[in-house]
Amino acid sequence: MSASKVFHADEPGRRIVKRLPDGVTLIFHRPSGLTHILGSPAPELLEALGEGAADIDMLIERLSRDHDLGDAGEARAALAARLAELETAGLVWRV
Repeated sequence: MSASKVFHADEPGRRIVKRLPDGVTLIFHRPSGLTHILGSPAPELLEALGEGAADIDMLIERLSRDHDLGDAGEARAALAARLAELETAGLVWRV
C-alpha cells in the first residue's frame, strides 16, 4: 500500500451512528463535535475503515463481502469520490 493512498478514520467508538429509514445516516463525530449527514456508500466506507487503514483496493475487498459493487472500475471511481468528500469533511485522512 502506498502511503499517499492509504486512508485512515477514527476508530468506530469516536462516532455515534444513527441510520434513518430513508437511507440517510447521521454520524456525530465526537472529536470535532460535528454531525454529518451521509448517504451510501460513505457510512459503509467508514465502517470498512473501522477495520483499519486501507487503500482503495482493500476497501473494495472489504465492501465486497457484504455489497455488490458492480463494475470494478466504476466502483473504484465512486469510492475515490466518496473518500475525497469524507476527507474534506474531516472524517477520513491520508498519511
